[in-house]
Amino acid sequence: MARDLVSTQLVRYLEGRGVRHVFGLCGHTNIAVLSAMANSKLGFINTRHEQIAAHAADGYARVTGKASVLLSHLSPGLTNAATGVANAALDCTPMVVIAGDVPSYYYGKHPHQEVNLHADASQHEIYRPFVKRAWRVDTPELFPEILEKAFALAESGQPGPVLVNVPMDFFSAQIEVALWDRLKANAKTLVKPSIDEETARAIISRLLDAKNPAIYAGGGVALARAWDELRALVDHLQLPVAHSLMGKGCLPDDHPLVLGMTGFWGTAFTNRTTLGADLILGLGTRFKEADCSSWEPQYTFNIADGASRLIQIDIEPQEIGRNYPVELGVVADLKAALKVLNRVAREMVPKGVQRPALVQAIAGFRAEFAGRNLAMQQSDAFPMMPERILADLRAEMPRDAYLTSDVGWNKNGVAQQFDILTPGSILIPGGFATMGFGPPAALGAKIAAPDRVVISLVGDGGFGQNPAVLATAAAEGLAVIWVVMNNNAFGTIAGLQKAHYGLTYGTTFQKAASVMEQTPDYAAIARAYGCDGVRVGSAAAFRPALAAAIASGRPTVIDVAMINNPTPTTGHWNILDIYSPGQKVGHTSTN
Repeated sequence: MARDLVSTQLVRYLEGRGVRHVFGLCGHTNIAVLSAMANSKLGFINTRHEQIAAHAADGYARVTGKASVLLSHLSPGLTNAATGVANAALDCTPMVVIAGDVPSYYYGKHPHQEVNLHADASQHEIYRPFVKRAWRVDTPELFPEILEKAFALAESGQPGPVLVNVPMDFFSAQIEVALWDRLKANAKTLVKPSIDEETARAIISRLLDAKNPAIYAGGGVALARAWDELRALVDHLQLPVAHSLMGKGCLPDDHPLVLGMTGFWGTAFTNRTTLGADLILGLGTRFKEADCSSWEPQYTFNIADGASRLIQIDIEPQEIGRNYPVELGVVADLKAALKVLNRVAREMVPKGVQRPALVQAIAGFRAEFAGRNLAMQQSDAFPMMPERILADLRAEMPRDAYLTSDVGWNKNGVAQQFDILTPGSILIPGGFATMGFGPPAALGAKIAAPDRVVISLVGDGGFGQNPAVLATAAAEGLAVIWVVMNNNAFGTIAGLQKAHYGLTYGTTFQKAASVMEQTPDYAAIARAYGCDGVRVGSAAAFRPALAAAIASGRPTVIDVAMINNPTPTTGHWNILDIYSPGQKVGHTSTN
């Protein structure tokens, strides 16, 4: 029987699955795999920190819709990557993490960098709280079978990351080629569950009978890539669509039936509409705390008290009824389910439904909301108004560009005020809300979609987490544009602290005499890494700098000073009651 090195066969297996890029960082436990990759079709995306690699792999998987591959060293490499992998887990991004470990024959002897303070051979358990499964490979011969299962699990059901933990000596072992060859006959994608005719008719009937129905769309729409199917149903039945943070971009924001985001950072109009709906069709959403105003029934949803009824469709049974009681819960893939719902809706109401008053009300709200923000969007103030930054960015950014957000104004303000015009083109750190996600996720997006413009909108706090993304961008020639909204603070938290405690201790950075002298100078840092860097000196200079960066085809940092105005809030978040019980206290400016 033919035999070959595990590392060599691993590379062949990944090539056969259609994997084109592997993200990671070297270590003595994985260089056998890197050596096998050297003359392969796989591109290794070398980073300077494992968290960068994990976030980049996350962004890559969100764009491709397939599991990305992260190659990690043991112990500190694995823990450095943990934040990025956990972020992928909470946002349901498919990822296969392959981690080297100490030699199998040294388990328990506490060799260099081994994790064994509570149990031997337990490195894989570090990831157990957040991955779908953590495998420890106990013999080289089991590795092919485990890897096949890992990809299937990462991409099926509710997607997410998995860990395959491999002792380094196994990468250098020789096993029979037949153990890998037999996997070629196995299906690499699984048929996903749909809904039957009876269930579809029950859902459509309830929607037609409801006086004020509404769709509530979550990140599951993007995971299922069900944007076209959702739009078809919305257009035929004229259903208003509110969305969660992760549901941003499920339909173009200029669609006449998009209400906007709900919850703490949602708009008052959207919250009133969902609160007044008598039937909610929840699609791929967990109904998370901030999206639901801490589940308090007077603000966003009144489902628990029976004022609204809920139909919920999700690929993951545990999400159905998690936070609100359901009248009808359906386990199905959204793309498949919506195809059936569209067919049945056209059979039941061939001419569709018209709701002209609703369309007019949404248009009226948008005009009023835009007018309310116009002064800020046109302000020449410098440091810039965040609304002006968003408005100029939207005016200059191509309709189909990818935008990655981070944490703060660049996430909450974007979700509330920034139009996403191509479904699936915004990448947001939702469940884990990881500061530092956006800059490396943009790398992954650009690698996955090299012909699309990719912009990372990030605060100075987030960009400062891992500026070493610039090294990878320069080395790989990735023309990502990082717009650093620089308010010299962890702005959102500084606003909370100022509002409730009257100070900004530990949340703001040391100020210079002038914003143009503020340190660090992220534009200068970019140039030091071999990228382009621009420090904007006036509000009028920002948009031309952005246009030039897009035209240049070069990785570019645009460092723009921003006034630390709070993102407006209309919903509720219970943390405010924890800080200031019995008081109506929200955000305030720290300036």
